Amino acid sequence: MKKFFILTVISFLTLSSCSIDDDNNVDFYLEVLPIESVEIPDEFELGQTYEILISYNRPTGCYDFNDFIYEINGQERTVAVVNTVYTNVNCTEQSELVTVSLNFYVTSNETYLFKFYQGEDEEGEDQYFIVEVPVVTE
Repeated sequence: MKKFFILTVISFLTLSSCSIDDDNNVDFYLEVLPIESVEIPDEFELGQTYEILISYNRPTGCYDFNDFIYEINGQERTVAVVNTVYTNVNCTEQSELVTVSLNFYVTSNETYLFKFYQGEDEEGEDQYFIVEVPVVTE
């Protein structure tokens, strides 16, 4: 997860300000948010694409889904949700559960291990929801 935060800091430094049009400057930064729940199949078939539904709490209307941080290490996949946080616009203060989808294409016959980032514990250690998904043959 440390790599995720390094990426976020680099993105923040390079994208800390952008212009949507010539008259309006919008300030923003990127933030990794904890994943609340995941809907993932119990098994995969080689060569198929699967939609994985990932839900997270958006703290205010200033948060907008940006992308996933997706790290591959062999058969292990680490996934985190990245939001763009706008700082100089009026936003609703109401939090909201948001569901986004990640399409996953199965390229191996081996079992996949997914680690979905769920934030840090009291000691600052990254916490993950871990799911193993076997690949079956037809």
